[in-house]
Amino acid sequence: MVQAIQSRQMSFQEFLIWKPDTGCYELHDGVIIEMQPTGPHEQVVGLLNRKLNVLIDQEGFNYFIPNTAMLQPLMDDTGYKPDLLMIDTAALVNEPLWSKESVITLGQSVKLAVEVVSTNWPDDYARKFEDYEAMGIQEYWIVDYKGLGGRRYIGTPKQPTVTVCHLVNGLYETQLFRQSSSLISPSFPGFQLATDTIFAYK
Repeated sequence: MVQAIQSRQMSFQEFLIWKPDTGCYELHDGVIIEMQPTGPHEQVVGLLNRKLNVLIDQEGFNYFIPNTAMLQPLMDDTGYKPDLLMIDTAALVNEPLWSKESVITLGQSVKLAVEVVSTNWPDDYARKFEDYEAMGIQEYWIVDYKGLGGRRYIGTPKQPTVTVCHLVNGLYETQLFRQSSSLISPSFPGFQLATDTIFAYK
């Protein structure tokens, strides 16, 4: 669930100054959006966080998953707090805001972005899809564990779906994973996860 909590537009820098230490907020075209995730949503995020941290350890990647980092796409009045980010530690030297603000501005710093779908599903399937693609983020997962997305994105009949978006020549190619299958990542061939494990949360 999301809720706009003010009407006056602000810049991303103003948003960073305003943003409280508790709660989850994003900035969409200058408007503050309060994110209000449900318990099952948090369980799915926790599952993916745990599995991906195991992958990082097993493969010896110099990556990490931050708790509160934000993404600033190419617009000055927008900032996102993805449900999960996998960051390349070595790339942080090129990030202008990281040391003071915990903000990622360069797509090449991100190995994976994950959004777990809730009632604001158009943001995940359209707005963030386009922004993450434009940033050059290598891989983006849209985890629609309740099958909330529009039929143009997840098909008919609507059903729980994980959409894996992989950047190829600057554009996302997508693959859909539904029930009774294994989620496979083009960027991380050593990672596999049964989709039914994700879809068990309701």
